Amino acid sequence: MTDQPLRIGFVPEHFSAPLHFARDHYGLHADLVPFPSGTGHMITALRSNEIDVAVGLTEGWIAGLGKEGVEGDGGYRLVGTYVDTPLCWAISTGASRPEISSVASLQNSKIGVSRIGSGSYVMGFVLADQQSWLLSPTSSSSAAPPFSDTVVLNDFKTLRDGVNSGKADFFMWETFTSKKYHDSGEIRRVGEIYTPWSSWKIVASTRLVGGKGKPDPRVRDMFAKIDRGVERFERDPEGALRWITDNLDYSEADARAWLDTVKFTKGVEGVKTEVVQGCVDILRKAGVLVEGKGMQPADMIASDSS
Repeated sequence: MTDQPLRIGFVPEHFSAPLHFARDHYGLHADLVPFPSGTGHMITALRSNEIDVAVGLTEGWIAGLGKEGVEGDGGYRLVGTYVDTPLCWAISTGASRPEISSVASLQNSKIGVSRIGSGSYVMGFVLADQQSWLLSPTSSSSAAPPFSDTVVLNDFKTLRDGVNSGKADFFMWETFTSKKYHDSGEIRRVGEIYTPWSSWKIVASTRLVGGKGKPDPRVRDMFAKIDRGVERFERDPEGALRWITDNLDYSEADARAWLDTVKFTKGVEGVKTEVVQGCVDILRKAGVLVEGKGMQPADMIASDSS
């Protein structure tokens, strides 16, 4: 078992550069498995034993474990912190949707999401909370939905098509990934929203880190190799820029602007309970999670990672 490469899920965006550096330059023994549809899809893949580890959005991981009625042990635990800075989500609509003129005009509209439980889904509730669109939850239920419909569109391309066809009215996606399509006029930017927490976490299947035994040694090796990938990224930002523009769909100007906004974690192993608690508190306020139900924050973290 332990001589097999880790199957690591990731979103094929600019944030993945240190992960590739870890594999390509520092011997990370892993198969990197892209999930362009995002964190919600990786949760499903972890639970069905398609991948062992994944790097994705904090809110998606926590919502996936904190919801009432999660089967079994939840399938994964938080084990590491990948990015310290918050994520900026662009709020986008179709190119020819003049009735959508501002964030305020999105109340009671149709939100497009990649999957239920994904970051794009969770951030809809955070946006609604910030805009005071949520009705207060009762003691036995979540807050009333702030949108007229939640349309599952699976990936970024289908989300863009969806707001242009009218299937959805708006969606949210990482701002620099969206920018090319704003610049081309395919979709139109309405606004932006930042996560109220550090944006990316590393999770591992409970097959590797669950129970009272020691975690799979490949996980500890992975942390050391990703740390070296992060070091390379920070030591040679021009090299990181070249890798992003050569391998991903970003212009040099957009990649350079993103470099000024991101701070990767030095020493990725471990997750602070207070960070998870803060995210849970906001998700409860936004109606995504319900007080007294679902997994508690400390239980979402692998026992050797807090």
